[in-house]
Amino acid sequence: QVQLVESGGGLVQAGGSLRLSCEASGRTFRVGWFRQAPGKVRELVAAIKWDGGLTYTLDSVKGRFTISRDNAKNTVYLQMNSLKPEDTAVYYCAAQVTVSAEYAGWGQGTQVTVSS
Repeated sequence: QVQLVESGGGLVQAGGSLRLSCEASGRTFRVGWFRQAPGKVRELVAAIKWDGGLTYTLDSVKGRFTISRDNAKNTVYLQMNSLKPEDTAVYYCAAQVTVSAEYAGWGQGTQVTVSS
């Protein structure tokens, strides 16, 4: 089973930027970035296929967040710009190893806090 490790979270002021990294222990078909704020359901923020295709971006972050991947490093990035306080959450990554597989290999999460 592929395992993933997130990094790059932190505290930033509204309007600032952060880049999250998700390093996988092996090959993946698709990697997704999720987030969960206190008292809220976990939601998929963005996803990217191994070849860079079939991406998904949550409507509320379109134009601000960009997902990308470096297959040579088995790493997926989430560039977050123009951050808002409502982006505050624990961000997780997980992977599908095939097109029909469930997301698995969840990392420990990285906290993103945006102050107003």
